[in-house]
Amino acid sequence: MPDNEMFSQGNREFKNSYFKNHSKELLELAKNGQHPKALFIGCADSRVVPELITGAAPGDLFIVRNVGNFVAPYDPSTLLHASAPGIEYAVSVLGVSEIIICGHTHCGAINSLFIDIDTPSLIHTKHWLTLGKKAKSFAIKVLGRDAEEERLCRLTEKLSVVSQIENLLTYPDVRKAVDDEKIHIHGWIYDIESGEIEYYDPDTGQFKSLAALAEKDTQ
Repeated sequence: MPDNEMFSQGNREFKNSYFKNHSKELLELAKNGQHPKALFIGCADSRVVPELITGAAPGDLFIVRNVGNFVAPYDPSTLLHASAPGIEYAVSVLGVSEIIICGHTHCGAINSLFIDIDTPSLIHTKHWLTLGKKAKSFAIKVLGRDAEEERLCRLTEKLSVVSQIENLLTYPDVRKAVDDEKIHIHGWIYDIESGEIEYYDPDTGQFKSLAALAEKDTQ
């Protein structure tokens, strides 16, 4: 039998503390349904906790997580992939106004782009990782094939976020909402060693400190 003690203890603590202290808000969500402002597309990595790193409360984020925070391009002929239903529901049903694609440092999916995967049990993973190959190729072009793998991985993590934004814009409803200025798309990199988040600035093509931007906005 699996050992559920850790999870049962955590659930008891949750019910007796957080749920009890926020019961009014949580019951309103149950009664009135969810109305999140943002779709958060993040990596399944256990070290990345969207609500924790953003300070979001229940009901604030509609979250889609997968290996590598990848977004497969819009393709009506291939209807079974991880991201599309979440994107469609968040945009076309929930009407979110913000979409965040959040990558992170030391990403196992990005690291795996630089090794050969021949394990039969990882056939789906190997195919899924092809969504990061464009970013890998660009990183090699920028830094050179002989660059240190650590540098290549860090750059690929950032370039992949930009590549996934491009894929996201292939969804007709997303493209239309962006063109109509009803949705804003954000590309982030979360540094798991410092807790810092950098955002992609399309005007400069660079990643900049999100905290610094917040400080600037409050001045």
